[in-house]
Amino acid sequence: MFILSNFLVGIAKVLDIVLTFYYWLIIIRALISWVNPDPFNPIVQFLQKVTEPVLSPIRRFLPLDLKFGIDIAPLVVILAIILLQSFLVRTLVDLASRLAS
Repeated sequence: MFILSNFLVGIAKVLDIVLTFYYWLIIIRALISWVNPDPFNPIVQFLQKVTEPVLSPIRRFLPLDLKFGIDIAPLVVILAIILLQSFLVRTLVDLASRLAS
């Protein structure tokens, strides 16, 4: 069972790194949006392509009362990432430790 345990730990670490990377992409995109970036800049285009598939569905489901002219979809995504890191990654590590013993 130690092979499965090590595999789960590896998946948990990779998932944690991917979620952290995406967390920072969302933050950078939100910060760049405050300064009216050049839409033809390759960095801005990359951030748009990577983050928009997650942000646009959240924007559709936000009630109109919460929009205030400020985009809070990045905040919702950041909170979801923190929840996934706290719950899913820890659950995989705990499951792996129980399988190892």
